[in-house]
Amino acid sequence: MMRSPNFFAVACRAPNGEIVVQTESVEKTWIGRQKWLKLPLLRGSLALLDTIALGIKAMRFATNVQVDPTKQPGGTVIKEVTKKEKRIQDAAVGGTMIVSLGFGIFIFQLLPNLIAQPLEQLNVGSTGINLVTEVIKVVFFLGYIWGIGHLPDIKEVFKYHGAEHKAINALEANEPQTIESVGNQTRLHPRCGTSFAIVVLMVSFIIFTFVPRYPLGQVFGVFGNAFIRFLLELCILPLISGIAYEIIRAAGKFRHTTFVNTLLYPGLMSQYLTTREPEEKHLEVAIRSLDAVLVAEAARNAA
Repeated sequence: MMRSPNFFAVACRAPNGEIVVQTESVEKTWIGRQKWLKLPLLRGSLALLDTIALGIKAMRFATNVQVDPTKQPGGTVIKEVTKKEKRIQDAAVGGTMIVSLGFGIFIFQLLPNLIAQPLEQLNVGSTGINLVTEVIKVVFFLGYIWGIGHLPDIKEVFKYHGAEHKAINALEANEPQTIESVGNQTRLHPRCGTSFAIVVLMVSFIIFTFVPRYPLGQVFGVFGNAFIRFLLELCILPLISGIAYEIIRAAGKFRHTTFVNTLLYPGLMSQYLTTREPEEKHLEVAIRSLDAVLVAEAARNAA
């Protein structure tokens, strides 16, 4: 999936080997029409919401391509999917995204607080508990990415991720969008979502460590205090994502400076966990997706 200022495109290889592409205006989505969300420090929340919304669309499109009776290998015809079945598929995709989001919030926000909170019974101070909580979050996040990266299907996804980066790097280097040229690029990119997640972790590590842990006092018991802390962090997360997004945005403009490369080094290195060296088939799909948004942008500017 590729996104430009005004469009996003999804390219998917069908079961018969054909690459199917869909391009759509970003402003067609409800989030894309919210101008106030594009203000500085609010753009981080927009980026998160936008990623979720476009992710749902991309998954729905990919699902429809895979079950399309005209896209089967060898001309094999499968049963036409009814409107009711399509609605069920769409609901399943949306439900999967919601469950995944809830799972992520539980694993990377609530559970670390639940694990660290009992330290209060050992007379560990508020800042100490906060510090342990943030360390647990980092370990969980990196461990989760490392773990799923060993699954065969996820390895394939990570190859497409690497192909996306290579295609964008070729574009920004004014290189042609050919298999050879794109394949010679690095699979790392400073504006990657992985870098964004790492910067969010770094900013939250600094801020959450020093935010008072007991805004309402220690009156709810161990697990009650942990849950109150969790709710407090959820309220602060939009600000943290906003700060992280502005850092990533600035990094994209000054990506060749030593200071920026040093600052974003952890995020860049983490991309070795979420990308793999793509093959030609992955590069082809990434190039088609990028070409689609470039054509759409050119047509819009010419109109």
